[in-house]
Parts: sequence; C-alpha cells; structure tokens
Amino acid sequence: MKKTVVGFSNLSNPLQQKLKEAFNLLMINPKAGNLEAQFQDLLPQADGMIGSGRVLNESILQYAYRLKVISSISVGFDNYDVDYLNQRGILLTNTPDVLTETTADLSFALLMTAARRVAELDQWTKQGNWRKTVQPTQYGVDVYGKTLGIVGLGNIGAAMARRGRFGFNMNVLYYSQHAKPELEQQLGAQRCSLDALLQQSDFVSVHVALNEHTHHLIGREQLTRMKKSAILINVARGQVIDEQALIDALSQQQILGAGLDVYTREPLPDSALFAMPNVVTLPHIGSATIETRQAMNDLAFDNLYSALNGKQPAYMVNPSVWSN
Repeated sequence: MKKTVVGFSNLSNPLQQKLKEAFNLLMINPKAGNLEAQFQDLLPQADGMIGSGRVLNESILQYAYRLKVISSISVGFDNYDVDYLNQRGILLTNTPDVLTETTADLSFALLMTAARRVAELDQWTKQGNWRKTVQPTQYGVDVYGKTLGIVGLGNIGAAMARRGRFGFNMNVLYYSQHAKPELEQQLGAQRCSLDALLQQSDFVSVHVALNEHTHHLIGREQLTRMKKSAILINVARGQVIDEQALIDALSQQQILGAGLDVYTREPLPDSALFAMPNVVTLPHIGSATIETRQAMNDLAFDNLYSALNGKQPAYMVNPSVWSN
C-alpha cells in the first residue's frame, strides 16, 4: 500500500508526477482558501510532506499524527520549528550543495551590477538620457583587486570567495564562528572579527544561516563601521540585516550601495528600497535556474523516498531523529 505524502507548496508538474507514481499525493491548494482547514483535513493522513516556503510549526503540525518526514526543497530551514520536530520524532531533510554554485553566481552578479550600476544605467539609457558621453555622475566603481568580505564562509560563501579571488584577484576576508584553515590556504583568505571585516572590505557579502545568533547580525551600529564607498550584498536571509537600518544608511549615504535578493518580508509588495537607484532588488531568485530547481526537486524526492522506505536520506537537518 502506498504511503501518503502532502505537498504543501507549488510543485512542478514533473515532480508531482514522480510523487504520484511513488505515493498517494495530496496537495494543499492556496487558491482554495482556508489553509488551516486544508491542513487539518489532509495532515492526519500524511506519512510525509514535501515543499518549501511555508512556515511549519506546532500550530499546523499538531494535525499530523503519523508524520515521519518533511522534505524541504531548500537549503535554509528557518521556516521549520526544529525543536518541535525533534520532540515529535519527525525527520527534516533539505537540499544543500546542489544550489551552491548558482547562488554564488547570483551573489557575484549582484556585486557586479551594484558596482557598475548596471540596472540603474540600463534604465537611464532606455529613458533616453544617453545624449552625450557619460559623465562622472554615471561612473561606477572597480571590482578587480578590491577587498571582498565574506560573512559566513560555508559552501556558498566559499564559492563566492573563489569567484572573487580567482576571477577578480580580490583580497578575501571572512567572518565565521569557526576557522577554515583549508579554505584560508586555498583562497589566501584571512579570518577576522566582524567589525574588522566591515571596516576593511569594499564589498561585504552575507552568507550566514538565519538563527537567534544571526538575526540582525548587521544592524545600525555595524553599518556605520562600513566604508562610505562599500557595497553590501545579501543572498542569505532578509532578517540577517536590519532592513530599516539599511534603508537609513543608504539614504544617508553611509554606504555606497546594496544588492539584495532577500528581505524581511517576502514577497515585498512595496519598500523604500525600490525607489533607491543605488540598490539592486531581486525577487529571491538565488536558486532560480531551470537546472538547479530540477536538481533540488530530484534531491528532495530522493530524501523523501529514502526516509519513507527505511533508508537514510542523503541530507538531514536533525539526524538525531534518524539515529533514534
């Protein structure tokens, strides 16, 4: 008899087809309204869940009496109450590694776009303002040979650092709770305090997971330590940066610019950031390529299939649940 799986977010048609072949698939439908009622109706049947982008905590999972595993199609797991999952003995899996390079690509694209004012000058040109040779008011800043500060030298942070070091001969500084001697040797990177990194870096790129220690890691005080010529890049989580403090710092020209893919609230319907020409704003597309999303879907399916068939999944957020 097939096990029952609940899809709790929009899933691609190919992924849904794979799930239907392996499981009894039930889908939450946001367009049908009353999500709580849908969860209350479907979750008692669920052996597994799969999806992304939705907060799953006790108020929802209380209905999941027989749930064994949640397969998240993401790297980050701040949407899930892991302590509650541990108490219930529910395994949480995720999809790291397969999106490392594409997210680092986007991070460096934001850096280049902000530095050379690509998005701003694209609009300026299309609006008919290019009537003579560009003036200093349209100049950007160089990237090659500058100092790149990496906040969080995990897989994506390291991939970003490699792009800067080997592609643009950048000096790499990093802030991390733990030293990374192999990466230091490979990248010629120097570990330093967050304050020192902010003070010395021309570009600061944020790559930490969101948790109680990193919430507003970069706030008003930290922004004042950055160079006035510095650019801040964030592809991690919006809440790692105090968004209002960043808006104030940008409007008061405390820093030169920013490239953002993540925000405190998502989707972001309106923001002062949208009116700022020195800010590049993207709609959380760090992993949004055809190839990477397919790889994430495949890995999430494999994690789910393995767990529900008694095999250890490749990636587990709370492996103690599996051990127990």
